[in-house]
Amino acid sequence: MHPDQRAAMVHGLVAVLLWSTVASAFKLSLRQLTPVQLLFYASLVSLLFLATLLAFRGQLLRTLKQPFPVLVRQGLPGLLNPWLYYLVLFKAYDLLPAQIAQPLNYSWSITLTLLAVPLLGEKLHWPQLAAIVISYLGVVIIAMGGESATSGSLSIPGVFLALGSTLIWSLYWLWESRSGRDPVPGLFLNFLVALPFVMATLIFGDGFLPANPAGLWGAFYVGIFEMGLTFVIWMKALQLARNTAAVTSLICFSPFLSLVLIHFLVGEIILPSSYTGLLFIVAGTILLHRDIIRRGAETPP
Repeated sequence: MHPDQRAAMVHGLVAVLLWSTVASAFKLSLRQLTPVQLLFYASLVSLLFLATLLAFRGQLLRTLKQPFPVLVRQGLPGLLNPWLYYLVLFKAYDLLPAQIAQPLNYSWSITLTLLAVPLLGEKLHWPQLAAIVISYLGVVIIAMGGESATSGSLSIPGVFLALGSTLIWSLYWLWESRSGRDPVPGLFLNFLVALPFVMATLIFGDGFLPANPAGLWGAFYVGIFEMGLTFVIWMKALQLARNTAAVTSLICFSPFLSLVLIHFLVGEIILPSSYTGLLFIVAGTILLHRDIIRRGAETPP
């Protein structure tokens, strides 16, 4: 294996391991903080981390010296991510067991494919439609299994919020993928523009003071390892990769490892339906992107 590809795989594995912990971190933090409080403090931590990273790279002043209208325009995607996306996602985790919210949120790539039809004019063929049906069958299995295990008390609004988060993330991904800008300064500006909106949501809602200040440690963890550092590590993996498909395929392991951590860290008894439904979602995702994976596998090392 080429040294760059080996380094890319190591970076990818580290990112996947860190992302596997965040569902547990969400659920544990939400025992002490409201969803909006978690969003505010995690966003603040991530903003400071990204500012420090840009300063270390010598990019912070150059990023901030742009005309104010340009700064605002470049930061507008922040209204989707982090503001609206995490507001919806954290509320879903607040209402649902983590083992249900996490796999439902993982179905975002299926939502992205569906959105590409009206927004990008792409066409779906029968193999893609079959993959989408397989994935959403997994969503149904998870929801029905959770409903049965909770004696009918599973939060239906929580399910719709978890699925709604995939719509918001997909819109954000499409917006960013067409911008062609450096991702780290772009993410910094997203958080910079979003923070006043997050603050306003907090001021007119739950207030700044958490019920238990210990929850701030969870917000710090989420801000670094969900929103900041792990994103940078993942981008480095993609930059180093000679076979991008080999790196991106690592992400398939994350939701399964996440379920294991949810069991041991959060204390949830993982239902068979959670594993089964997740298998359907991942299988559908792999089938949906098999042409991309095949082309990546044919790339010379």
